[in-house]
Amino acid sequence: MSTSGYVYVLGSALGADRRTYVGWTVDIDSRLALHNAGLGARSTRGRAWVLLYAERYDTRREAMSREVFLKRDRRFRAALAKLL
Repeated sequence: MSTSGYVYVLGSALGADRRTYVGWTVDIDSRLALHNAGLGARSTRGRAWVLLYAERYDTRREAMSREVFLKRDRRFRAALAKLL
């Protein structure tokens, strides 16, 4: 039995430098806390992150597939970064 999964987009702004990060998880709140504590992915360390977007999927596999797609969708991520 698979647990549901989420794909999410985080955003961070330091001055004019706006960045996004795409990932997947089974618990968005705890994953965001890990990123902000410097314990998430190496590319997210040292920045304050906010949740910009999330989607829920019935399986982890679906969430992982969607993550790959969103990582490549630079227009979508750029549009979300403008919200920062």
